[in-house]
Amino acid sequence: MRWPRRLRPRSLRSRLVLTAGLLATSAVLLCQLAGLTVLRGWLTDQIDDRLSHFRPPGQVYEDMADDGTPRPPSPDNALPSDYRVFFYDEDGSLLRTSLGSSDSPGPRLPQRAADLDLAAGRPSTVPAEGDATGSGWRVIVHSGPDHMRIVVALPLDTVDGATTKLLWLSLGLGIAVAVGVVALGNGAVRLGLRPLTRVEHTAQHITDGALELNVPVTDPDTEVGRLGLALNTMLNRLRTALHRTETSEAQLRHFMADAGHELRTPLTAIQGFAELLLDEPDMPGRRRQEAHALIAHNADRMSRLVDDLFLLAMLGDSPAAHREPVDLLSLAADAIATTAIRHPQRAITLEPLATHPATAERDLDIIETPGDPHQLVQVLGNLLSNACTHTPADSSVHVRVGATRTPTRGDLGSGRPLP
Repeated sequence: MRWPRRLRPRSLRSRLVLTAGLLATSAVLLCQLAGLTVLRGWLTDQIDDRLSHFRPPGQVYEDMADDGTPRPPSPDNALPSDYRVFFYDEDGSLLRTSLGSSDSPGPRLPQRAADLDLAAGRPSTVPAEGDATGSGWRVIVHSGPDHMRIVVALPLDTVDGATTKLLWLSLGLGIAVAVGVVALGNGAVRLGLRPLTRVEHTAQHITDGALELNVPVTDPDTEVGRLGLALNTMLNRLRTALHRTETSEAQLRHFMADAGHELRTPLTAIQGFAELLLDEPDMPGRRRQEAHALIAHNADRMSRLVDDLFLLAMLGDSPAAHREPVDLLSLAADAIATTAIRHPQRAITLEPLATHPATAERDLDIIETPGDPHQLVQVLGNLLSNACTHTPADSSVHVRVGATRTPTRGDLGSGRPLP
């Protein structure tokens, strides 16, 4: 059934109640219609049985043979008041004389027997005479003596009255059932859809921003319970995805800050050495060559940083470190030179690593170690920058380069002094 758009119910509860009301009312009306049909057929069969077993008294035929007029029956053989008997003579003409005591209009019969569209011995229904809207008559045709034909009729007013009353009863019962189903079904459907209503309210709160809520699940074996479990699973995955997105954004912001800090250091060094070369055109050749070397080194460092950024953008991860022999003394000297450009008032010294007084006066030695020179430069630059930023301006910064022995578990457990 397709409803017009304006009359179509909007909520699921209204649709369920309306559908249940229509189905219940239709079922009641169909049952009443079936009962009405059976009752009318049974009453009609009773009338047909009475017609089939009725025969006019023999005195009637004798009167018709004498003068063509039947005499009134005696009390012993008087006809019931609802019977009507009509006679066609041997010429096939309908006689005006009939038997029956009712004053109501009789059946509509033709004037000639040849026009009777009735089978002998089989009851049929004909309308009432002069009243198209009244109850009909049930008639049967019998053959009489001397080629006479007799039509016996019984009214159907009792049948029509009973079926009419039953019809009105069916309509009233159908209306009562529809009202009862709508009234009681509304409460039943509202009670049955209460878990779904809670899911709806929770979903509305989640839509408003309460992402920490979960859909209540009362019974996981029902359709609403399975829907709640599916929604909770979806919400957990959504919260996980949002957390990953927030974490990724935080890491991206942190990475961009670190990248800006790392790029600012070589840029500042390049700018400082370039200004130094411009401000001192008569600079000695050795110092000029050293400034050019530092500019080239910081430009290469900045190029490496940019390459790492491109690699990170393509791979979505931090670039893989590559290991090679690295001169820590040269890296430390370059980091000190770069930091001195940014902090010219800061005293920064490069010293050997003294582990005990016997080696305190040792000269600087070249220290090589396997590692990634690019990342080591970043570490040294960050350490010097933090030292210059978070210490008083008159404090000196000492950078020490050397090799020492890392204590092992055996040394710690033997009680021997460490070298």
